[in-house]
Amino acid sequence: MIPLWTPSKAQVAQANITKFAQYLGAQLSIDLESYSQLHRFSVDHPDVFWKAIWDYFNVQGTDEAERILLNKNDIEHARWFEGATLNFAEKLLLKGEDQQIALVERGEDGRRRTFTFAELKSQVSRIADGLRKQGVVAGDRVAGFLPNCAEAVTAMLATASLGAIWSSCSPDFGLQGVIDRFGQIEPKVLFATNGYQYAGKVISTLDRVKDISAHLPSLNALVLIPYIQQGCQAFESVQVALSDVAYFEWDHFGIAGTLEFKPMPFSAPLYILYSSGTTGVPKCIVHSAGGTLLQHIKELGLHTNLKAGERLFFYSTCGWMMWNWLASGLALGATLVLYDGSPFYPSPAALFDIAEQEEITHFGGGAKYYSACEKAALSPKKTHKLESLKTILSTGSPLSHESFDYIYKHIKSDLCLASISGGTDIVSCFVLGNPVLPVYKGEIQCAGLGMNVQIFDDDGRPISSGKGELVCCTPFPSCPIGFWRDDGSKFHDAYFSRFPGVWAHGDYAEFAKHSEDGHLGFIIHGRSDAVLNPGGVRIGTAEIYRQVEKVDEVLESIAIGQPWNNDVRVVLFVKLRPGVQLDELLIEKIKNTIRSNTTPRHVPAKILEVNDIPRTISGKIVELAVRNAVQGLPVKNTDALANPEALDAFRHRSELSC
Repeated sequence: MIPLWTPSKAQVAQANITKFAQYLGAQLSIDLESYSQLHRFSVDHPDVFWKAIWDYFNVQGTDEAERILLNKNDIEHARWFEGATLNFAEKLLLKGEDQQIALVERGEDGRRRTFTFAELKSQVSRIADGLRKQGVVAGDRVAGFLPNCAEAVTAMLATASLGAIWSSCSPDFGLQGVIDRFGQIEPKVLFATNGYQYAGKVISTLDRVKDISAHLPSLNALVLIPYIQQGCQAFESVQVALSDVAYFEWDHFGIAGTLEFKPMPFSAPLYILYSSGTTGVPKCIVHSAGGTLLQHIKELGLHTNLKAGERLFFYSTCGWMMWNWLASGLALGATLVLYDGSPFYPSPAALFDIAEQEEITHFGGGAKYYSACEKAALSPKKTHKLESLKTILSTGSPLSHESFDYIYKHIKSDLCLASISGGTDIVSCFVLGNPVLPVYKGEIQCAGLGMNVQIFDDDGRPISSGKGELVCCTPFPSCPIGFWRDDGSKFHDAYFSRFPGVWAHGDYAEFAKHSEDGHLGFIIHGRSDAVLNPGGVRIGTAEIYRQVEKVDEVLESIAIGQPWNNDVRVVLFVKLRPGVQLDELLIEKIKNTIRSNTTPRHVPAKILEVNDIPRTISGKIVELAVRNAVQGLPVKNTDALANPEALDAFRHRSELSC
């Protein structure tokens, strides 16, 4: 296969990962010229590799580690950098020059605000003072019900500066979805917004903020942020509705002063993130300060090739782990470009307008975003000046072959297209991009450094070809501390029960082999629990979606397996372009496209039309929820969905009874 993009010799020589490999090779007097050599060393000698990351990026905690890695053969119980202390916020705030822009905030309403590192530090010191006065100490929880705005980053950094734990949801979460999350972790302080804007519509959140506060008996204080101008006069109604909770507006919370950073153990909790919550109450996943910092520095600095002064953007909300990943760009001295709103308002090219205006160097979005751009016939290569753009990032679901072609043909031809995959579970990636390797259509370039990623068959045996379970076989620093208030049993069952001693991630994947130096790329075929099994043959849903995306009449699709006659049949639901009807000709076109490019087993037994595809708040389609709806089973925690009403179209379909 011919690569879509190959870095030039100059690009390879100037890449951060090349310089790191030279540094490590010189330190140890070994040859690490190829990526496969560097990766093999990183998984064979994890203690040496991660200490090199610590040193090379000048992490330098208050106290140095006595031991780098304990229990090196046990992922579940491994301990990293025992004895070392650091403060996460300090490592993010002290990397940029005072007058350098740290944050650029954009909104679909045209707003633009900037904050230098000096201004950001002043704001963080003020909010930290306010938190301290409300009794927040190391280990306490602080929650944010916020849009992707500067205040969210500020509040998170202030929380981390005290050694406290940050957790956030975006304001499009429903009431029960927020309570299901924050109610478990019992925050002392809640930061909330008075509203947000999406697709030109202003949505007030004041009623939900009052209800959320009433359902959190642990709260000492509510801090309200006037993100939208409408509704500011209603702040008093929030204050009146609160009884035992102190009320503050953002500008009057705390006094700016000397910024202090509390040294914390490497393994101290930093973030609580949440599973999707579509199959039960969300799991509260606890991530460590040190593990998150080292992993993000490695991924952003080496795999994403982010450098000081460059501009990092990822289209995300505060309810998705990519927001936490984005925030860590400050640790490289980069500028973060924040955006909240619809990616297609006020025009379909809204995000590319921002990319041009802000001279973004690293641009990220969900795979479905790029597919939607293609369906909308956008061609930024012709309409925008994107000279600064060096890297495009994609995640959330597998990036289709067609989207690879689209990005290089219609956005920019000379850049690294980095499809990345990992998850909330590890607040980072198992497989991701690489600026010194070629990009092949439909493939993720490599396993991350320090990540011993393998593919297992159903019996737990490593395979070098064919599809199987994506696993990690040795310890890595961003392995979660565990689940909140869990004795370890639920955590063990979630990741280690299937293959003892091995992290089973839940992705259905296979190796891709094209590299001259012997490294292995990856193809992700979807989530393992959504794999279809007609006639006993396992099919990843992404294999079907890739083909359906070729059909112009279809905007989006979702596939499930329906139990039928002691077997499973594939059912495909499609959302069509306005004015298009699902007639027999279109059904045959879809089936023929799938059959011609896959196998007869992939061809759906039924193809049905729906008006919308249900998805989580972070934009991921929910096959399991649809499967339950089709089978007449309850769908739990629909507040975790951005559009729960869409499920109604999948229930009681007469076409599925025959």
